[in-house]
Amino acid sequence: MNRILIAEDEHRIASFLNKGLSRNGFVTEIATDGDSAYQLARSGRFDLLILDIGLPVQDGFEVLRRLRVEKSNIPIIILTARGEVADTVAGLEGGADDYMAKPFAFDELLARVRLRLRSDRTPEATVLTVGNLALDLRTRRALVDGRAVELTAREFALTEVFLRHPDQVLTREQLLSQVWGFDFDPGSNVVDVYVRYLRRKLGDQRIETVRGSGYRLLP
Repeated sequence: MNRILIAEDEHRIASFLNKGLSRNGFVTEIATDGDSAYQLARSGRFDLLILDIGLPVQDGFEVLRRLRVEKSNIPIIILTARGEVADTVAGLEGGADDYMAKPFAFDELLARVRLRLRSDRTPEATVLTVGNLALDLRTRRALVDGRAVELTAREFALTEVFLRHPDQVLTREQLLSQVWGFDFDPGSNVVDVYVRYLRRKLGDQRIETVRGSGYRLLP
């Protein structure tokens, strides 16, 4: 049975992760500051670390740096409210295996946890491409016809969902759940707002409205 260390100082999120992962068969432990997270992660007792960046005592970047300097190979998924591209790149280049911005969809986090724990996994694609649109998941950069397009963290996450499901109709509820996570408002029009943002940045005709159903990324 895999053991997961949750380094998170916000009680509500730590409890949410603890309950969700426990229900899915994992043994969990919570560290609420960076020093405790570092000491526990290097103990060899855990198979994976979910690491918040904004930890007290020492932040998650320092925990990550110290672990990698010591050649610790524990898989690390950064989970943080810092969704800027610079923070994402710093985390991945610092040795993190994955990076998710809060708020998040638990099912997506669970899938990423399981992926990192699979010893026989084949390398995951780091660049998603549909037509002339490409999304680099490690550098968090988008390209349209080879031209870089600046996306916010939420715009990037929404684009990633579309690229993982090209030519499929995705309902607003599916998009809310996957991009806005556990605290989304089912009655919100935020999806429509962000689709408009993406159309302005990626092209007016790229995302099709399927009336009464949702949206579809055209191949």
